[in-house]
Amino acid sequence: MFGICELANIPLRFEPNDRSEIVSQVLFGECFEITENGKNWAKIKLHDDHYEGWIDSKQFRVISEEDNIKIKQAPLILSNDLIEYVSTKENLLIPIPLGSSLSFINIPEINTANYFFEGMQSQGIQPKSNLINTAFLYLNAPYLWGGKTPFGIDCSGFVQMVYKLNGYSLLRDASQQATLGEALSFIEESEPGDLAFFDNEEGKIIHVGIIMNDNYIIHASGKVRIDRLDHLGIFNAEINRHTHKLRVIKRII
Repeated sequence: MFGICELANIPLRFEPNDRSEIVSQVLFGECFEITENGKNWAKIKLHDDHYEGWIDSKQFRVISEEDNIKIKQAPLILSNDLIEYVSTKENLLIPIPLGSSLSFINIPEINTANYFFEGMQSQGIQPKSNLINTAFLYLNAPYLWGGKTPFGIDCSGFVQMVYKLNGYSLLRDASQQATLGEALSFIEESEPGDLAFFDNEEGKIIHVGIIMNDNYIIHASGKVRIDRLDHLGIFNAEINRHTHKLRVIKRII
């Protein structure tokens, strides 16, 4: 079985109950495989990054395998403003956040609600130089564990969505993203759009950010913010200390 999200976003939980930790979010238009289907909860695997978790059975629409294949084969079209709306002929408005998928809207047999969209959109692979411009769209977004929108986002969700909006697919968690790309030896070798990863005392990668020009980094910590980056890690000038310990710099594209 397969499904599609037709709400702004729905929480993807670690366990099948409303009190369980939110591990990620499913944005409007995202599709997934239903691996377990219970009365009130469904366990799913997202198509884009294969992330797994539980969602409320009342919050998605089941689609056929044939429709699922059509959506996967269609060009990926994403909303490209902080918040937009999809609407129907009956003037029903559904707000959708930055990075929502609009691909299914162009497939009439799947778009049964007759949604249409007239806002800003992005499609295809963009130049690497555009990554920072996209990252600025999330500036000051509050930190939210498991979040993927400008109204709440975590560090790896931020990086994943910035890359996605520019046509590049990344895994969901920082530790997973760190397995990708080519490691650089020095910060001086990096260029805007490369990723810096940070670890804890046990050596586990727990944080990621996007490198900017002149030894700055944009990342989600409390909010999406810009701080200094040096060979030790992230330096927060507001509190005059390092907040994250640098582990590795990776060039993904």
